[in-house]
Amino acid sequence: VQLQASGGGLVQAGDSLRLSCAASGRTFGSYAMGWFRQAPGKEREFVAAINWSGGRTYYADSVKGRFTISRDNAKNTVYLQMNTLKPEDTAVYYCAAKEFRPTMSVSEYDYWGQGTQVTVSS
Repeated sequence: VQLQASGGGLVQAGDSLRLSCAASGRTFGSYAMGWFRQAPGKEREFVAAINWSGGRTYYADSVKGRFTISRDNAKNTVYLQMNTLKPEDTAVYYCAAKEFRPTMSVSEYDYWGQGTQVTVSS
């Protein structure tokens, strides 16, 4: 599966953004999807994940209550709604896909998008 992330940009603290990740392939609905981010000089870290049906979601503690992951299997797209953004959310955001259940581990995801930059100014 090929992934294309979009929706990043430059915003102020407290603003919202919605990231999208469009997937190719007819089997999108069978994959668990995740969002990860990588700030300069830091390792890539888990942000959120969703199972194949959208019925189960998982979040990093740092974004819980502010970010929402969702998916539309009819559109082959997964979303990350980000509210109340903080400067520490600044990073390149990546979407990723894996078979079976979603996890928080970078190494367990098989397919990655190219990343979209999110910059939050204070």
